[in-house]
Amino acid sequence: MNQEYKKLLQKQHYEFIGDHSAVKVCEWTKKSLRAGGHCYKQKFYGIRSHQCVQMTVAVNFCDLDCVYCWRERNNSPFTVIDDPKTLIDNAIRAQRKQLSGFGGNENTKGSKKLDESKFPIHFAISLNGENLYYPQLGELIAEIRRRGGSSFLVTNGQLPEVLAKLELPTQLYISIDSPNPELQKEITRALRPDSWEKLMQSLDILRELKGKTRTVLRITCIKGMNMVEPAGYARLIERAKPDFVEVKGYMFIGASRERLSIKNMPLHAEILQFSEEIAKECGYKLIDEQPASRVALLMKEDVPWRMMNFSNAALSEAPAIVHASHKPNRARPILSGMREHSESRCCTSEQQSTASDAQESETIMMARGLKH
Repeated sequence: MNQEYKKLLQKQHYEFIGDHSAVKVCEWTKKSLRAGGHCYKQKFYGIRSHQCVQMTVAVNFCDLDCVYCWRERNNSPFTVIDDPKTLIDNAIRAQRKQLSGFGGNENTKGSKKLDESKFPIHFAISLNGENLYYPQLGELIAEIRRRGGSSFLVTNGQLPEVLAKLELPTQLYISIDSPNPELQKEITRALRPDSWEKLMQSLDILRELKGKTRTVLRITCIKGMNMVEPAGYARLIERAKPDFVEVKGYMFIGASRERLSIKNMPLHAEILQFSEEIAKECGYKLIDEQPASRVALLMKEDVPWRMMNFSNAALSEAPAIVHASHKPNRARPILSGMREHSESRCCTSEQQSTASDAQESETIMMARGLKH
């Protein structure tokens, strides 16, 4: 990947765990250790913030350039493919390294939470880039599950063919940023001209996955831009029929400050009002909220299984504490020519029968360094 971009991310406290994979400790993980609150996912779903790794396996590539994104997009192809099993070990080591300073903090040293944080059990696969471009994402998710951990995967819905065959994570998110294709184009600045059609295909797949994994639609609300047409969002929700809908406010941070202003950041009260307007149009209800994150949770009805119990959870085969200083692994080189990734759900010749699918395959090849 681009080395200058890598240096920029390292200055922003990204810890690389492979060639195209990285970890960055979430602020809510730090706050949880200091007893200063916890992530909304803990309040909504029961995950333990102090045991959660925020990671990406595609820091080098995204096919959208969303105006609200706090990351700077810098696309470069995969030149090596990181090994999924080693990534998990390296992610845990990187998390321990980044949290090591809490051992000297009077408020956290010796605490049960700090000890537990050395053995994370949750892996939030988002952070940066579009992670579905990582050709061994399925193996990574399967390995997390095999070790007894949970995985939360966020995708932008631009790779429906990959999504349809993916090893299912514990909780699967699709981001929707607009109630219509015109606004979608303005907000996401997608590489593909058929971006909206790809998203619709992914929403259909999400509907088919209901009951097989926990499904979520996430709406990022930008005041003065996409907090419009609640009935349009409701139609997308009715199409995908997710278990959960998260309506979350845009935050004026990072690279987004070059494109938007602080006036685009909605108040929590405005998030709640817009959530209620959407819910009224699709039969969902406002179930929960977290003002600190400016986020609301919508569901058809609350259910006991919304909250997962991780009180006795522990990863098997976590790297030993004494090995916490080990360096990241040597990644496997990618093949120089085009190949089928049956394990990674890459496109096959049969799936590429339409012009749209051929374009999708071309974008995947570009990301993976197989096309220049």
